[in-house]
Amino acid sequence: MSERKGLIIVHTGNGKGKTTAALGMGMRAWGQGLKVLVIQFIKGNRIYGELKTIARLGPDFEIRQMGEGFIKGPNDDAVAEHRRAAEAALQAAGTEISSEKWDLVILDEINYAISYGLVPLDAVLGLLDQKPPSLHLVLTGRDASPEVIERADLVTEMREVKHPLKNGIKAQKGIEF
Repeated sequence: MSERKGLIIVHTGNGKGKTTAALGMGMRAWGQGLKVLVIQFIKGNRIYGELKTIARLGPDFEIRQMGEGFIKGPNDDAVAEHRRAAEAALQAAGTEISSEKWDLVILDEINYAISYGLVPLDAVLGLLDQKPPSLHLVLTGRDASPEVIERADLVTEMREVKHPLKNGIKAQKGIEF
């Protein structure tokens, strides 16, 4: 088998499916015997369906909710708490990326954390620089910075065409969470 070239992959855009696509990639990797870690920068106070699924996969697929939950943006009243949580997630990401324990690390919603000012862009670019050559690294969330996009090997933009919320249909169990 040839030496693996770890990729930097970005899922961004205003459409749904960024986290779902990253988790699907994680499932594929896990199915091929790779070890997968997901660090969630925003999610943290709800039990989502994917948590229940991943818990059944065992120690080679781990998900860590490290955020404070939904944030309205950089002017959110609880931005200080969100910032502390995101900084802790960033530190954990650095430790885990350097550990060489994982084959695929997903930094879920890290692009939001950057755009909302919860973590500095330079620190995230530093993570990209410290990535071991064989590690695949996925960054999700809207508003990926041009600098992150430039460093990525693969960028996919999810674009909203139509959304049920605009017709008054609220988030549904099994679809949004």
